[in-house]
Amino acid sequence: MAQGRGSAARIVMVGIQLLALLLHCEIVHAATYTVGDSGGWTFNVVNWPKGKSFRAGDTLVFKYSASSHDVVAVDRNGYNNCKTPRGAKVYKSGNDQIKLAKGQNYFICNYPGHCESAMKIAVNAV
Repeated sequence: MAQGRGSAARIVMVGIQLLALLLHCEIVHAATYTVGDSGGWTFNVVNWPKGKSFRAGDTLVFKYSASSHDVVAVDRNGYNNCKTPRGAKVYKSGNDQIKLAKGQNYFICNYPGHCESAMKIAVNAV
């Protein structure tokens, strides 16, 4: 019987340790944001990220007319100059879902004149 009580005590201790571990873990759920809110991915969305807090792993949903727009993930230079770098990933579905990487994330519309009309966003994910 002593061996049985020792086994039960070990199980209880392991259970307490697991519970303590769970209590100290931060539960993080990735959020999903629709770019431009109800207006979607369109002109003058450049200020849409202001006041929002983004985390790495959050998803941006770009909703737009696929015949009129696209979404391109670019670097800072591409964002500032409205230029799509060679080999950049171009999204064209009209309902693109893109996970944010940690740090700055830049997106533009590649159609002529659209980025220059503030169809671009810069999002910092912590």
